Amino acid sequence: MKTDGSDRKTIVTGCWLPDGIVVDVEAGHIYWTNMGVPNLNDGSIERADLDGGNRKVIIAKGVTTHTPKQIILEKASGKLYWCDREGMRVMRCNLDGSRCETLIEAGHGDNDSKDQTRWCVGLTIDPKHDKIYWTQKGPDNAGRGRIFRANVEIPAGQTAANRSDIEVFYDALPEPIDLELDLKNRVLYWTDRGDPPRGNTVNRASIDNKSAEPEIVVTHLMEGIGIALDVPGDRMFVTDFAGSVYTARLDGSGERNFLYAQGNLTGIAYAEIPQEN
Repeated sequence: MKTDGSDRKTIVTGCWLPDGIVVDVEAGHIYWTNMGVPNLNDGSIERADLDGGNRKVIIAKGVTTHTPKQIILEKASGKLYWCDREGMRVMRCNLDGSRCETLIEAGHGDNDSKDQTRWCVGLTIDPKHDKIYWTQKGPDNAGRGRIFRANVEIPAGQTAANRSDIEVFYDALPEPIDLELDLKNRVLYWTDRGDPPRGNTVNRASIDNKSAEPEIVVTHLMEGIGIALDVPGDRMFVTDFAGSVYTARLDGSGERNFLYAQGNLTGIAYAEIPQEN
């Protein structure tokens, strides 16, 4: 749809609990994750053209990833990155689904997967410093959510499960979900679906000044999930689980709910797509 909510179209149907979405305008593709049923280990990743045509499975159902959530495209390296919630992993693959690998393994097996502090949900990449950021949301409203960062590549001689370069960027958060990075201003944004006052919000923080307190820029969401930034346009777009789409300036001012009662909304992507004449 357009950024005012008009010209809304359904382009793909028959998804199995879709969650994350990313757009490759140059190649004319969208990629999205299908969570599947969380306890069945049947997640998948698909691709289609911008109009929904030429639909293709990238990561087959139940083969590689358990419950894929937010997905991002790193165009320079030709990689898709995503978080696998019950799989407790941060993963990546080539754009065709080949060379799938685990970069972060926060836990392993059924017992670990019951611990929601291990659940990886949202992620983003700082290509300038080759850093990856991700959220581990914790139990509902428990104040145990965390944002981590590490080098994109696993240190030599280490594994996804024992790598030594992982640091906690922020902790004691209500329930952090999706991440977005304003590369121009070096600011990390995230949604939090926990309870107020710090939950049901959009937050932001400098990635170069870790000691600074996060700033709450949007409040009163109904379990905020997806976030997309249009930095040149000084605006963000946010979804919540109550079915609303919001827009606001990057500082949170001018907040407006322009679409509501749309069902359980999750991921959202912003893309500048040339209009056909």
